[in-house]
Amino acid sequence: MATPAETAAMQRALVLAAESVGTSNPNPPVGAVVLSADGEIVGEGRTQHVGGPHAEVMALRAAGQSAVGGTLVATLEPCRHIGRTGPCTEAIEGAGVRRVVFAVGDPNGDAAGGAEDLRGRGIDVESGLLADDAAVTLAPWLTAVRRRRPHVTWKFAATLDGRTAAPDGTSRWITGADARRDVHRLRAASDAVVVGIGTVLADDPQLTVRDTSTVRQPLRVVVDGSARTPLSARILDDAAPTLVVVGTDAEPDRVKALRSTPADVVELSRRGQRVDLGALLAELFEREALLLLLEGGATLAGSFVRDRLVDRVVGYYAPALLGAGPPVLGSAGVTTIGEAVRLEVDTVTQVGADVRIDAVLSREGR
Repeated sequence: MATPAETAAMQRALVLAAESVGTSNPNPPVGAVVLSADGEIVGEGRTQHVGGPHAEVMALRAAGQSAVGGTLVATLEPCRHIGRTGPCTEAIEGAGVRRVVFAVGDPNGDAAGGAEDLRGRGIDVESGLLADDAAVTLAPWLTAVRRRRPHVTWKFAATLDGRTAAPDGTSRWITGADARRDVHRLRAASDAVVVGIGTVLADDPQLTVRDTSTVRQPLRVVVDGSARTPLSARILDDAAPTLVVVGTDAEPDRVKALRSTPADVVELSRRGQRVDLGALLAELFEREALLLLLEGGATLAGSFVRDRLVDRVVGYYAPALLGAGPPVLGSAGVTTIGEAVRLEVDTVTQVGADVRIDAVLSREGR
């Protein structure tokens, strides 16, 4: 059973894990703490940028010789495989740690099984400490790994009556500067940002992270079944990587023209009149884009909701009314109130003059 010192260390590890969100992708945001043999904190660490050390290794480096005979506490089961870095289990044994306590088991294929590996090395292991708390930070990554597709957050901005633009098409700016800065933080924490061709044609967005610090720009993705993206579109510049997803039946000359730009172009099959979203998510997962931010527009969002591919919703509501204009969500396959996609609200916060609502799909809505 975990000691009070180990519980306190796990609480500290949870803080470290939260600091790693958005910087460790596609690795999970993990925090780790090393306790000396007498229960004092002697090392801390969090997962570094991809290719860098995992949280456990960072904590062990900080602890040095003080780790001998001590305990390592981590929010996720230490890995046992060789990827971009060596196995954490090997580093733990090499540091002379006698006990490991972790919160959540690792479901990620070859990386899983660290607890068994550690026990085989003669190290005492306990799992499940503050697992529910750790799972909150790890939830998007866990969803992606378990479902073998990106975790999808749908973000939108609308008036209180659910309009994203005025009847004449003007939409800048519905929300205030504080909400827009908050969106850039969402982008910075994502591996990829996705929009439909309608948004590109209407707004010509650049979709880069601005107004906040970031370790890298997320992949910009345009779902453009007929290859209509203008060659002058800002999303095709070299400010960030871009992927244009076209249908296999798109006009070859248009596809060829898009391939002449800095963007990558991939052809995917269609389901009916639209690009197969399952194939799209599989493609992004293979590209290690595990955290996906869906930014627009209403038609694409409706397709994602129809296919139950949205995991989280972040809505920014401006204290304004339009009474007409494009709705925030297009057809989602709902024909009666009993088919409504139900959400569970996590938080409601004020961001400047606007209100942000964070919600997840309820179990009934999946």
